[in-house]
Amino acid sequence: MDELAFSDATGLVHRLARRELSSVELLEHFVGRMERYNPAINAIVITRLDEAMAEAKAADAALAKGDTPGPLHGLPMTVKESFNLTGLPTTWGDPAYKDSRSQFDAVACERLRQAGAVIFGKTNVPLMLADFQSYNDIYGVTSNPYDLTRTPGGSSGGSAAAVAAGLTSFEVGSDIGGSIRNPAHFCGVFGHKPTWGILPSRGNALPGIVTPADLSVIGPLARSARDLRLVLDVVGGADELHRPGWELVLPQPGPRHLGEWRVAVWPDDPMAPVDDMVKARVLAVASLIEKAGGQVDYDARPEFPADFINELYQYLLHAALSARQPESMFTRALDRVAALDPDDSSATARVLRASTQYYREWHGRNEMRNQLRWSWHSFFEDYDVLLAPICVTDAFPHDHNPRMSERTVLVNGDTRPMFEQGFWAGLASVSYLPATVFPTGLDARGLPVGVQAITREMGDLTSIAFAEQISQVMGPFIPPENYRD
Repeated sequence: MDELAFSDATGLVHRLARRELSSVELLEHFVGRMERYNPAINAIVITRLDEAMAEAKAADAALAKGDTPGPLHGLPMTVKESFNLTGLPTTWGDPAYKDSRSQFDAVACERLRQAGAVIFGKTNVPLMLADFQSYNDIYGVTSNPYDLTRTPGGSSGGSAAAVAAGLTSFEVGSDIGGSIRNPAHFCGVFGHKPTWGILPSRGNALPGIVTPADLSVIGPLARSARDLRLVLDVVGGADELHRPGWELVLPQPGPRHLGEWRVAVWPDDPMAPVDDMVKARVLAVASLIEKAGGQVDYDARPEFPADFINELYQYLLHAALSARQPESMFTRALDRVAALDPDDSSATARVLRASTQYYREWHGRNEMRNQLRWSWHSFFEDYDVLLAPICVTDAFPHDHNPRMSERTVLVNGDTRPMFEQGFWAGLASVSYLPATVFPTGLDARGLPVGVQAITREMGDLTSIAFAEQISQVMGPFIPPENYRD
C-alpha cells in the first residue's frame, strides 16, 4: 500500500517537521497520483502546480534555516471549488461564472496557507452546490473511487473522492444539507459539519457575496478524526470583524472511554426509511457502547416531532438556496407560486412556497428554529451524542435526471425519492448542531458506510472524540482497492 498517500494529515505534518521527507517530495507524490488516478475519478478539476511547487520549496528552505514550522508547514492539500483562491476560477459549477477569477483567498484558505499548507488544486462540485452528486457542465462528472459507476456524493463530492483515493492530504468543504457528511459516508472518510458560524465562510461564495448563508458551514474531510480537530484549530475563530473581541475556545470532550458515553440512538424513521444495511451500522456502534458499559437510549428524542423538524428544515433550506439563484429564477418561482392551487401540498408546491416566502414568514420559522435549538440544548444535558444515519443507502449509481423530483434510490428493495434522505442531514443543520461522520467499514458491495454523531452546539470536539474512539475499535479508513498502490 502507498503509505504516503494514505497517511493522515497529522502524521504527514509530523514527518515534514522532522524532515523525514520534504514538502517538494510530498507534493510531487500527490501530483503523480493525481496524474495517474484523477482522469478516471475526476475529483481534482483545477490546479496551481507551479505556484504550489514554489511554495513547497520555500517551506523546505524555511525548515532548513531552522524556522519554527506552522501546524501545517509544507503540507500539500486541495480545497473545494467553491472556495476562492486568488487568480483561480470560483464557478460553483455554473457556466455563467466559467471565466471568473478570484481576487482574494477565502478566509479559510488564507488561514490554511498562513499555517503552512500548500494548496495545489480545487475539487469538483455540483451546480450551485445543490445536489447529492457532483457533476456540472464545466468540469464533468466525479465518480466514487470504490465504484466508478456510483456517485461520491455532493456537494463536497470531489473533496471526499480526492481524500479517499489518496490524491491529497485532506480537504475543506462546505455543508448546508449534508454536503460534507454524505460524501464522507459514500467515500469512507471522516467529515465534520461544525457548529454554525465557528469557522468563517467568507470567500466560500459567488462573486460579490460576503454575508454568511443561513444553515451553511465550512468544514474538513480527512482520513482520521484527529485531522478534523487539526483543521478546526487552524481555521476556527471569528472573521476579522469580530476577531478583536472573541476567539474560539471549544469545550474539551468529557468521556475518555467507550463505557463513559451517554448515547441516544435514532437509527430509522418513517420520514426517511433507512436501508437495513445502513441501520445495522448505527446499531453496531450503539452496541459497542452498551458492551463497554455506557448508557444507550433507543427511544430518546427531542420534544419536537420528526415531521416538524423536517418541515422547518425544508422551509429554511429552500429559502437559503433561493437566495443563491439568479433573479430570473426567483421571478419564475413567484409566478409559479401565484398559479398554485391553495390546497396544493405537493413537494413541488412546498419548495416553491419556501423559496419565495416573505421575511415575516421566515422570521416566524426562525423563531421556531430557535425554540428547537433550546430543545436540543436540554436534550444534550442528558446525552453526549445522538447516533443516526446521514444517508439512507450506501453510494448510489449516477443519476443525472434533470428533473430532480423524479430521482429515486432503492431502500430495502423499495423505490424512494432521492431527496427524502435530506431528513437525516437536517436534524443537525436546522439547529446549527455539529455532527461528525465516521467510517464503519465496507458493506457486502465493497462500498463504505458511515455513521453520524450529532452533539450540542459548540460540542464539536465531543463528536470528533467519539468518532476517534469508535474508529479505534471498528477500524480506520479503508483505502479503495484499485487505488492502493
